[in-house]
Amino acid sequence: MSAVLLAGGESRRMGRDKATLDWRGWPLWEWQIEKLRALRPEKILLSARSDVPWRPVDVEVLLDPPPSRGPLTGLAAALASIETDHLLALAVDMPFMTTEHLRLLCSLATEGMGVIPTIDGNAEPLGAIYPRGARGVFQKALQGDNFSLQPIVRKLVALNMLREMPVAGPAREFYKNINEARDID
Repeated sequence: MSAVLLAGGESRRMGRDKATLDWRGWPLWEWQIEKLRALRPEKILLSARSDVPWRPVDVEVLLDPPPSRGPLTGLAAALASIETDHLLALAVDMPFMTTEHLRLLCSLATEGMGVIPTIDGNAEPLGAIYPRGARGVFQKALQGDNFSLQPIVRKLVALNMLREMPVAGPAREFYKNINEARDID
């Protein structure tokens, strides 16, 4: 498995780079990188609009080519650059995610099949496992005019490349993201 930290958003609602926000004494990016490191992926990638001064030396940066198509751009680039069977994607602004939950996702991935968590029938594509074989679907989506990840996920489920994992109870909180200053409290 390889892993990608998705940190290429514009943070419009936050008004500043979310990756560097202080979260319980550490910047968000550091929390997320440590969660990924604990899983011991073959490599950790950082998807961003530009290289950042905080990037650890053991993390490879993947720059979003303009025009950025949001997380679709980062996921497509990450899938194109891995040699492992699976890619674990984690958004920088999902600090409630736990290493244990990520381990569960990883344990459910099988050859050619990733895992897409769902909450009330909606996919959570920024905390998911994608099979390397999904790269063609992502590349094709970049050529279109709909850059939402939801139709891509539905297509991958239909192609038996993603297994849905319904999330209920307290685990739903793991997928909560930080978008505005008030979300930090």
